[in-house]
Amino acid sequence: MKNSITLQSILQSVLSQDEVNSVVKQMGYEDKARKFSVYHLLQYWSQSAFEQWDSYRSGVDHAESSGLPTVHYSCFSTKAAEVPFAVFKELFHLLVHKCNRKTRRKLTFPKELLLIDSTTVTVGKTRLPWAPYHGERAGIKLHVALQAGNQQPLNVVETVGSKHDGPMSEQLADSAYILVMDRAYGKLERLDRFKEEGQSFVVRLRDNVHLEKPRALRRQAVPDSRVIRDITSQLGTKQCQSTKRHRVVMFRDFEGREIRVATDLMQVTAEQIAQMYKARWQVEVFFRWIKQHLNVPT
Repeated sequence: MKNSITLQSILQSVLSQDEVNSVVKQMGYEDKARKFSVYHLLQYWSQSAFEQWDSYRSGVDHAESSGLPTVHYSCFSTKAAEVPFAVFKELFHLLVHKCNRKTRRKLTFPKELLLIDSTTVTVGKTRLPWAPYHGERAGIKLHVALQAGNQQPLNVVETVGSKHDGPMSEQLADSAYILVMDRAYGKLERLDRFKEEGQSFVVRLRDNVHLEKPRALRRQAVPDSRVIRDITSQLGTKQCQSTKRHRVVMFRDFEGREIRVATDLMQVTAEQIAQMYKARWQVEVFFRWIKQHLNVPT
């Protein structure tokens, strides 16, 4: 009970009822209810996630002991279905912004890293008939831009599970950061455009990408370095080739596999480029945390 009361106290201290009402108004939703407003619904959602309530009916039984107003379960479910999802997404972004403290790592990186990746959440196709995925499964996909410095999302976009990752990187791009992305985002035309627009990036290349006219870069030998090559080249074959030359760094991961990444960064060492790409693992840990601690399908 003490933990429950503490949770509501924390929520009230970082997100006031006036702020919630302002967001509700901004999103164009008219909240006519007095006894069970959007702010009350937010309190219920927070508590239900914290205590893992089984249903609306069981939730209202826990409400009083959690310091929440007592309402009929049908009021809870009706309100939940009525309030647009966009309201809670905007509240989430506001909460992240208020809790955000930029703690850029003490590395000699020219900018902070922005880790971009996606994760798919699947359920039975009858649960989400509008989002068919594979076979008897339906799914939605979360496209996330995660700040490496504080491990908080800068932006999140939701799509159906069949949406391809590549085009979403352009929607999540931010020139104030260095984008760090996996192979799904490495379209050659996109890398050229990022370079033209001044968007810094470190992107893993597919194994079958041909390196045309490679030229080695001068580099100092670093003891125990995992870097194999540091070159510039055009990417792809004549049928599909980048118009610009990109820096390509090849290194081995902790399992001995060869990794090739393309980047526009020229003023940092190859070892730092490899370290930037390895930081991408943080977004995988973020996805694992979501799926382990939040009952997303429910």
